[in-house]
Amino acid sequence: MNNFLRIVVLLISFCSITLTNCYSQGTVRGFVYEKATGEPMLFVNVFLKGTLYGVATDMNGYFSITRIPPGTYTLVSTSVGFDTAQTEVTITGNEILNKKLYLEKNVISLKQVEISAEKEEARTEVQVGVTKITPHEIKQVPSTGGEPDLAQYLQILPGVIFTGDQGGQLYIRGGTPVQNKVLLDGMTIYNPFHSIGLFSVFDNDIIRNADIYTGGFSADFGGRISSIMDISTRDGNKRRFTGKFLASTFNSKLLLEGPIKKLNEGSGSATYMISAKTSYLDQTSKNIYKYANKDGLPYRFNDIYGKTVLSSDKGSKISLFGFHFSDDANYAASDFGWKSTGGGSNFIVVPEGSPVLIEGTFNYSQYKMNLKQADELPRTSLANGFGFDVNFGYFIGHDHVKFGFEGSGFKTDFTYYNYNKARLSQTENTTEFAGFVKYRHSASKLVLEPSVRIVYYSSLAEFAFEPRFGLKWNINEHIRFKSAGGLYTQNLMAAVSDRDVVNLFYGFLSGPEELPATFKGDEVTSHLQKASHILAGFEFDLPFHIHLNIESYIKDFNQLTNINRDKIFNDNAENNDKPDYLKKSYIIEQGLAKGVDLIVKYDNKQFYFWMVYSLTYVTRDDGVREYFPHFDRRHNINLLGSYVFGKKLDWEANARWNFGSSFPFTLTQGFFEYLNFQQGLNLDYTNSNGLLGIIYGDLNTGRLPYYHRLDISVKRTFAIAKNSELEIIGSVINVYNRKNIFYYDRLRGERVNQLPIMPAIGASITF
Repeated sequence: MNNFLRIVVLLISFCSITLTNCYSQGTVRGFVYEKATGEPMLFVNVFLKGTLYGVATDMNGYFSITRIPPGTYTLVSTSVGFDTAQTEVTITGNEILNKKLYLEKNVISLKQVEISAEKEEARTEVQVGVTKITPHEIKQVPSTGGEPDLAQYLQILPGVIFTGDQGGQLYIRGGTPVQNKVLLDGMTIYNPFHSIGLFSVFDNDIIRNADIYTGGFSADFGGRISSIMDISTRDGNKRRFTGKFLASTFNSKLLLEGPIKKLNEGSGSATYMISAKTSYLDQTSKNIYKYANKDGLPYRFNDIYGKTVLSSDKGSKISLFGFHFSDDANYAASDFGWKSTGGGSNFIVVPEGSPVLIEGTFNYSQYKMNLKQADELPRTSLANGFGFDVNFGYFIGHDHVKFGFEGSGFKTDFTYYNYNKARLSQTENTTEFAGFVKYRHSASKLVLEPSVRIVYYSSLAEFAFEPRFGLKWNINEHIRFKSAGGLYTQNLMAAVSDRDVVNLFYGFLSGPEELPATFKGDEVTSHLQKASHILAGFEFDLPFHIHLNIESYIKDFNQLTNINRDKIFNDNAENNDKPDYLKKSYIIEQGLAKGVDLIVKYDNKQFYFWMVYSLTYVTRDDGVREYFPHFDRRHNINLLGSYVFGKKLDWEANARWNFGSSFPFTLTQGFFEYLNFQQGLNLDYTNSNGLLGIIYGDLNTGRLPYYHRLDISVKRTFAIAKNSELEIIGSVINVYNRKNIFYYDRLRGERVNQLPIMPAIGASITF
């Protein structure tokens, strides 16, 4: 631990000395807000008129223009669909000026704005393996009963495999769900998706921005070896009370927000926002869908999220937030449910007289799940813990330096039974500490982004050194090459069956110490899960508003930890002569994921089109066998179209078609009678009735049928008053009623399909 602290101190000292030397000319910094609501404006252009000095705002609406020579300038901010905001600034020497700009929506979008923040960001940032999502883009996916949802949008992203409409999980470029870190306002969310795969726990109307990193992410993110979902919520309306009410055949929602203290230019503000969602599909489906049984479709969920924000006149602010999410799914063969609760705070500090921007979070969350199946063996999982981080950012001309510190502590407690009825359990507490430094250098044609992360895992007494890099080469105005990669580690793992495509139970546990001493003849010296990434691709801005993006990737999962699917003996002195793979609770694996993603986007006026094709190969090797994991889908295609029409452009039609090639699964070879001897050796097995056990074939050597589904929705908007409108949405899920397999009940010999055709209607009113 002392070595870790020394390294952190050296990094701080180095950054402080470097930045002090660079800070020698004037700086203009501040925030850009939407005038009507006071919300920060993301990724808009801010520049000094008539000069080459300019930047785009970040996700907080923050900008910093540095190294400005003395003089008087006009500070300008522009964004498509908004009137230009500008103010005069005077630089006299080594000083820092704080400014706020407010953009007001114009009635008619100006066509002369050719330089968008999106284009500027594509030129000045690496952006490999990342998709930036806004609520507007989420709304272009067909809405289910009037409610667009992030879960539906994530399914169309490059490299993302979704295993089912019911109980499915997201697998991102070869990584499992536990290898995907989901952050909501900086807080870890252990399960962001409900059992019915049409909905996430996130309310689309409170999302400000969502950055999805599918690989090659830089050192400011850690703790996972595959991907990051970084989701931030809005602050709430700073000008007036407003809200939204929605009701559909699936669910209903109420959103309320407004000022506690109204925003006035030159003063601070205070806001609140609360969102509540509930589903009643289990009740409405009894009367709407003829195929539902007398109990209806077995899905229920409730989500509530609240937030309050206190902002100063200089742009510093502190947010307090909390949530409670719950989910229940009752299938014929299983009863599954989970609850997730948490809260925390994040802050932004803009110090007087210093060019630094300080950000931080502190939070606590808990996730608890349970599963009851026909074998009557309980499966439970608990994960809870706290996290904190403090980050410092500096702009030096077009360059940017960011460094920070993180800490987390969490508890895992789970009980699980594998297919051999062997019990596995663990209760563990662990803490992690990390420090990172990231530097982005932007030249006329080249963007370099080296970074490094150092992590100490206290429960395992292990350090991890994780260097990473990013590169973009602007070959010309319309063609860009990009590449990224690095080393990644994590301690958290999942207790999950890998014999079935759909896994309702996805328990969590800390990386165990009781691993095999060797793997494929080599000594096991670390208990961490490890991976290395390398990504490369090209971006093309083609004529006729067409954008083409090609990315290839390799993820080498050189050490993974998994539940031992082959365990049949207890790991004790009596079984010293038995091989590890038959007695250890956990095993070491290696994996490889490689693929190519092709994205074509057309966005012009009223029409939007998005096409993604993914070619993927994923393998695992547990030392006994090499196999395809259950999420290995060779081909995946997503087509999305959105069209706005009508004299007042108050109609919108959306359609999405998804095609996926077959998933692997494990074949059933036979059955046997299973006696668990819970009463010990005194059990009269000659007169006792056992449970039906399953004899499995070789792991994942079968393949399921192909999957495909078409969803459509149509929306009409009615203006009611100045700040109020009514939206009516009709939608159909699985338009041509494709019978995609959900799971096969091996004991009953019954096939259960994914969602059939599901028409729905919904209406929402904003005020």
